[in-house]
Amino acid sequence: MPVHLNTAGAGLMPAAVVDTMSGYLRQEAADGAYETELRHADTLDKGVYGNLARVLDAPAEDLALFDSATRAWSSAVTPLVLTGADRVWITPYEYAGSLILWTELRRRTGIRLEVIPLLPGGDLDVDWMRRTLREDVAVVSVPHVPSGCGIVNPVEEIGRVLAPWPCLYLVDACQSVGQLPVSVADIGCDLLTGAGRKFLCGPRGTGFAYIGPRLRARARPVFHDLHVADMTSDDTYEVHTDGARRFEYAERSGAAIVGLDAALRQHLDRTSRRAGDARPVRDLVREVVEETPGTRLVDPGARHASIVTFVCDRMPAARLREELSARGVNAWVAQGSHTPLFMRRQGIEHAVRVSPHHYNSAQDVEVFARALRAVIG
Repeated sequence: MPVHLNTAGAGLMPAAVVDTMSGYLRQEAADGAYETELRHADTLDKGVYGNLARVLDAPAEDLALFDSATRAWSSAVTPLVLTGADRVWITPYEYAGSLILWTELRRRTGIRLEVIPLLPGGDLDVDWMRRTLREDVAVVSVPHVPSGCGIVNPVEEIGRVLAPWPCLYLVDACQSVGQLPVSVADIGCDLLTGAGRKFLCGPRGTGFAYIGPRLRARARPVFHDLHVADMTSDDTYEVHTDGARRFEYAERSGAAIVGLDAALRQHLDRTSRRAGDARPVRDLVREVVEETPGTRLVDPGARHASIVTFVCDRMPAARLREELSARGVNAWVAQGSHTPLFMRRQGIEHAVRVSPHHYNSAQDVEVFARALRAVIG
């Protein structure tokens, strides 16, 4: 078994998740998909939302499920009614998928995109936000943890700064849910999105969103699917929920949803039993990279999560990943284009990304250290 240090790409699903999904698929094959869906209706229509609510510290009626974090984000952001008078604040750590959407909205509506500046060490300049915030700032978008580097942005502090203002506050928590405590109540955001496949160790094809009442009041979805809407006459329809699920689509994989539910339950059980570690594995990984000649960490900011990104002067990132894989270590290549506003300013096109999780040990880090030293020489 390889040492898996690519949780930021996709975490390792525990046996309980795999067994739950396999059992569901076997039931579909034996009894029919609709019949299996009815049998698991309590989990699909209620249980998974309740468990997600516990993980995110959010009301279940404000949660919606999607097939990816990107779908969750675009489904909630695209319907926003914005104009050329609106300013939208983003950070240099904005994910490229979100940046593409903001760029398209700017083309369509004329919104003014503005980038929140960084302090010299790489942290967001929250004092600048306090000084500069005005009524015409309509949206503030912040990733909790970017995909390209391990900085933890102060989303709770930013929420307190924004609380007195009418702007919508959007948080991309794709890389933080499952590895860091995430509380919608403490953050005070209007949208928070995430994926099941990363640090929650759930299946691919699952994403979710907290879509708060303020955002729902200001967003106008162009389509409502049949699970939340009915035709009431030949030319009228009625949406029978005010909750976040009106942003969902009816068609989805039942096996993926019960797998996500199992992953959420595993996460809740694990965090309830978690004991504090004197030396988190992420710190051990960072130390290995720092001590290896010819490497340079890409770790802006004062607080870091379990994503350790570095460049190597002696070898391209793609080849280094391949050499680590040949020695039994899974890492990944961070594309500079995926966090372009920050990475391009650092002159980084590609870097190696190492992302440990709860299933990694100090012995795993030693395997990584030996492999890295062997590759770089």
